Amino acid sequence: MSERPTLVWLRSELRLADNPALLFAAARGPVVPIYVDECDAGLSQPGAAARVWLHHALEALAGALGRAGSRLIIRRGDAMGELLSAAAACNAQAIVWNRLYAPDDVTLDTRVKAVCKDAGLAVRSFAGSLLNEPHDIRNKQGAPFKVFTAFYKHCLATTERRLPTAAPERLSAPAVWPAGTTVEALALLPRHGWADPMMACWQPSEDGGQRALEKFASAAVLHYDTGRDQPGVDGVSRLSPYLHCGQLSTAQVAATVASKDDAAGPYVRQLYWRDFAHHLLFHFPTMPDEELTPAFRAFPWLREDDVPEAVDAWRQGMTGYPLIDAGMRELWQTGWMHNRVRMNVASFLVKHLRVDWRVGAAWFWDTLVDADLANNSMGWQWGAGCGVDAAPYFRIFNPVAQGHRFDADGTYVRRFVPELKRLPDRWLHQPWAAGDAILRASGVRLGVNYPRPVVDHKTARAEALAAFAEMRSA
Repeated sequence: MSERPTLVWLRSELRLADNPALLFAAARGPVVPIYVDECDAGLSQPGAAARVWLHHALEALAGALGRAGSRLIIRRGDAMGELLSAAAACNAQAIVWNRLYAPDDVTLDTRVKAVCKDAGLAVRSFAGSLLNEPHDIRNKQGAPFKVFTAFYKHCLATTERRLPTAAPERLSAPAVWPAGTTVEALALLPRHGWADPMMACWQPSEDGGQRALEKFASAAVLHYDTGRDQPGVDGVSRLSPYLHCGQLSTAQVAATVASKDDAAGPYVRQLYWRDFAHHLLFHFPTMPDEELTPAFRAFPWLREDDVPEAVDAWRQGMTGYPLIDAGMRELWQTGWMHNRVRMNVASFLVKHLRVDWRVGAAWFWDTLVDADLANNSMGWQWGAGCGVDAAPYFRIFNPVAQGHRFDADGTYVRRFVPELKRLPDRWLHQPWAAGDAILRASGVRLGVNYPRPVVDHKTARAEALAAFAEMRSA
């Protein structure tokens, strides 16, 4: 065991348990955990809601490290320079980390390995973020997969899931700690308290993630296959923020839910969807900006400036379509949105309003606490019909029919659109169709305390299909 410490570069794995890089360093000797906030991280720079989560996650991680006899060194600036400076300050022998797969992260990893080796430091990276690393999964032709079902079957047939490891009970401290700054100095929190109600919905720590995982695995996962499409019931895991920030690993989640019941299969499949998103981003690094289906690069998307009032109504949850409005308000109030509703609000923006999917991706990036570049980009391309293995563009969700189907008793809409809570179920998802007497009795005044629809579904659908036909004939 060496007395020279090992730097553990922490990024999106803000946990002690099942952290391969941390476990490796702890077995070698003294450990210096370090987080570097890069002021100019390009696409990987988190949005406003994710920054709030990150603030609390770093505070929680610092506390957990302190209880293990260690501390979290926080630096701000260029990762390369800060890692080398910290290594020199504590006479480190090595730098280790867990790999990430966004384009910026892959580039940075390559640079850090080269420069650190030149500086005489040992370097090693580990697989700790996904069930399967993107570069390990190829089809029979040696190319990346573009269809999820084939990807999923290949992974099940050819790979074994990694078993999670426990957190080190104690971490050995170095003789000299590098200097660092505070979480507060990173200025991750907004100046105003808009995020306080949002964060009251969460426990953004590794312990909070474990509690959420155990709660889901003990009950909801058994009914996940039927409950996951009903936003009004507690039928999904809500683990995505913990997975994104690395307070839980996919290996932990998969092992925990799979140990409960065979009924966990449909949920574990969703973890492979997450892997698939990172697989696509790794092999197609332009996915956040460019349609993966080349024909859609000629699609006549509308810009935000073309329909600013409609886009504002969508963002504010004031479209006049209750299911869409409930989803957008859930997003603003909690920093999260049920996946069935995510599909609907995305479809509405790109098909009812025909607005460029990148406008929606940017809004989600800024408002989701689980904003993940791979998942966000793949999800929006799926909704817009322009990704690989995406929903066909001509499949246009009817928000009224979707509301009746997945929120039949109106629990979800009434929770987030309370001005409609007295409407009978029959009219809740289409208040404009209720008669004046029903509206008056329910306290609904269309155009006053709840908007009329910003577009007519039938008209919008016809215009979207016409635009699709125009693209195909170009």
